[in-house]
Amino acid sequence: MKVVNYARYVQDSQRGTELRPGHREYMSQLGAEGKLVAGGPFIDGSGALFIYEVDSLDAATSIVAADPYMTGGALATYELRPWEIIGADRDHSHP
Repeated sequence: MKVVNYARYVQDSQRGTELRPGHREYMSQLGAEGKLVAGGPFIDGSGALFIYEVDSLDAATSIVAADPYMTGGALATYELRPWEIIGADRDHSHP
């Protein structure tokens, strides 16, 4: 199942900057494991959207719990929602 994570960062941008290398490494690991479908920050820097491929909401919660942004205090809030892809235009994705 696909689960969308709508994540909001804390106001302290320095916290996110410090944790970014570890967070991106973790996202790369999830991608290699087939658990990250897509992800990236909002242009205004307020947060990010991630789409996970998991067996349950509990599995998605575990992914968030292990994210360096969460363990390091860069996430203010997050919302996990099951999601179904009806259509996609892969030509409009950014590598």
